[in-house]
Amino acid sequence: MIESTMQDFPLTINHLVRHGRQVHGDATVTTFHGPGQPLEVTTFADVGDRTDLLAAALQRLGVEQGDRVGTFMWNNQRHMEAYLAVPCMGAVLHTLNIRLFPEQLVYVVNHAEDKVIIIDESLVPLLANVFDQLTTVEHIIVCRTGDDPASEISGLGDVLDYETLIAAESPGFVYPEVDERAAAAMCYTSGTTGNPKGVAYSHRSTHLHSLAAMSANTLQVGHTERILAIVPMFHANCWGLIYAALAAGADLIMPQQFLQSEPLTGLIAETKPTISGAVPTVLNDILANQPDADLSSLRYVVCGGSAVPRSLIEGFRSTFGVDVLQAWGMTETSPLAAVGWPPRGVDHADDVDFRVKTGRVVAGVEVRICDDEGDVLPWDGESQGEIEIRGPWITGSYYLDPNEEKFHDGWLRTGDVATIEADGFIQITDRAKDVIKSGGEWISSVDLENELMGHPAVREAAVVGIPDDRWDERPLACVVVHDNTDVTVGELKAYLEERVAKWWLPERWAFVDEVPKTSVGKFSKKDLRTAYADGGLEIREA
Repeated sequence: MIESTMQDFPLTINHLVRHGRQVHGDATVTTFHGPGQPLEVTTFADVGDRTDLLAAALQRLGVEQGDRVGTFMWNNQRHMEAYLAVPCMGAVLHTLNIRLFPEQLVYVVNHAEDKVIIIDESLVPLLANVFDQLTTVEHIIVCRTGDDPASEISGLGDVLDYETLIAAESPGFVYPEVDERAAAAMCYTSGTTGNPKGVAYSHRSTHLHSLAAMSANTLQVGHTERILAIVPMFHANCWGLIYAALAAGADLIMPQQFLQSEPLTGLIAETKPTISGAVPTVLNDILANQPDADLSSLRYVVCGGSAVPRSLIEGFRSTFGVDVLQAWGMTETSPLAAVGWPPRGVDHADDVDFRVKTGRVVAGVEVRICDDEGDVLPWDGESQGEIEIRGPWITGSYYLDPNEEKFHDGWLRTGDVATIEADGFIQITDRAKDVIKSGGEWISSVDLENELMGHPAVREAAVVGIPDDRWDERPLACVVVHDNTDVTVGELKAYLEERVAKWWLPERWAFVDEVPKTSVGKFSKKDLRTAYADGGLEIREA
């Protein structure tokens, strides 16, 4: 073997930060403080300087290499400063999901052993509700919304003021050399069953993921882009958008908690983002309530978290002239795994058939599908099996939790059931736990949902399997209709008859005010099944 002559250069977040400050120091971070409030705009260079101060302040508080620092924050500049300071000083950033149930929040803080938590003032009541159950937290740092550092904060003991804390430090923090394989950040899964599970991203995995996000085949993050980060910064490190923007020199626009359709579309009109990342529920809200909004600055919106229905893709294109780009990933995959750019030779006017697919496998990861016995199935577009994935930004275990059944011969078992076409396009048909097996045959709840959401009266639809004496399971369709809209079960069933196999047609229906969601915005089908079992749904038969 001949050894290469290449340098062994560490792939760390520290390098991304140095590059962003020096090469793209004039790129901007814009934080939205709500309608009618002035925008807060600063540069990467200034964010880098404040990052040094935060790192020094955390070190003075006793944060050492390997210690966990939690953030309980919206998408804003201060959160970005934590994104940079904590891993670069050798500590571990733990982004806390603000939508977790109280007992889950307590579990993840204690399980990760967070030493410090940085929190936005508006979120104080949520943390104060469980503060006395947190066993490892030594300091709470509050990012106040006002200018008074002495304003009362109740329920969190003796708190520190963020701005006062960093103002006491001197510029020029000296960062340590960190191991590229050391943990840089942590994120816990949403925990739909059992306790949430921790994923620890390394510097190396984050660095490689950031470069992948800049690819033309993935998110196309470049120095001319202005990224509106709608996806929460607590969800899989904001899909990698923050670090990719730093590496590429793309501007960032931070909407904080103002994710309702009216303030969000106003922010888009004012700040002119070119790309964005969001979940389908946010886009549905915009499409339903702001059809006259000016979204013309957007090249595309990458959408993930759950399947994107054809009606949403077509609606955004016809209403706003904006393309929706479907992508797939998980907390465990950092999350970039597949992106749905149409293949070469497909005309833009005819590419929706590809955009509704889950996505095409990205370079850097490998994907396969396996049957119930663990045998690998072909990429023929017909064979259905559970997706398994591996790669340098895919987790190989859970933090302090072996959970061996989630891993198979070095591959992560995703729990998603799919087909894969010969050219790498994935089509997820269901979650393994949500597959409806009726009379020995599979029914795709995802396909039924997508077809139902194509009906003009339907805003959301979730389909779950319920027990059936004859067929073992049958689909139950739970439907949310648009405001001031009437539609009958018969009309919906007739609509489906032209679009799916006859034996897929649900016999039982429920009209609901809202489909319950998980902490990351996915449909919570477990809650729907529980509601059905407890008699909490008014069932209509067709």
